[in-house]
Amino acid sequence: MSMLTPPGMGGQYRIKGDKYPRLRRRRRRGRFVVLAVVSVTALGVAGWGTLQLIDVFTGGGGEASAAGPKSDCGTRATPSPTATAPLPKPAGITVNVLNATTRSGLAKQTADELKKRGFKIGDVGNATKDYDKKVKGTGLLLGPAASLNTSLPVLATQLTTAERRTDATRKGATVDLIIGDRFKELTKKPDAEKALTALSDPKPTPGASRKTC
Repeated sequence: MSMLTPPGMGGQYRIKGDKYPRLRRRRRRGRFVVLAVVSVTALGVAGWGTLQLIDVFTGGGGEASAAGPKSDCGTRATPSPTATAPLPKPAGITVNVLNATTRSGLAKQTADELKKRGFKIGDVGNATKDYDKKVKGTGLLLGPAASLNTSLPVLATQLTTAERRTDATRKGATVDLIIGDRFKELTKKPDAEKALTALSDPKPTPGASRKTC
């Protein structure tokens, strides 16, 4: 054995000529991989923490604002718009009661009942040829254009199933109640009074909510 041969290596690593064996330890690749993963993870955590600090001190985006202190602003519902003009009372509405059916006596009977309920009565009789025997429902409420949101809704509380129409060429404020084929009687008085009360004093309904400060 040569004097240059390291002890314990036998003749396998005998030095021959001018070539010498490399005595290096094997690289521990697993350790390097673990160290690399830990380093990347640490850098990621540090970067995320930095972004969070920036959001805290600058106000961040929408999510940061939402998570911050609550403002003093409250939220309340905006009432739905309602008609501002006061509706007329039954005593201020003149009604013509006209019978478009083949049954006699309906016009007078209905007119008497409306009078008891506070309405003024105008003409009582048969419907004109434009409507005679042509109203298939319970009735038709007809008036000038100005009555659409005034006297017609009030009269409709007395016959809730009646159709409503306006005539732009019609003058004055008088409205017609034309009795149709399916008419039996006016709406029951207690129900009509409830409908009239609700119409005269509507309760505001919740609309879109808005913030107030």
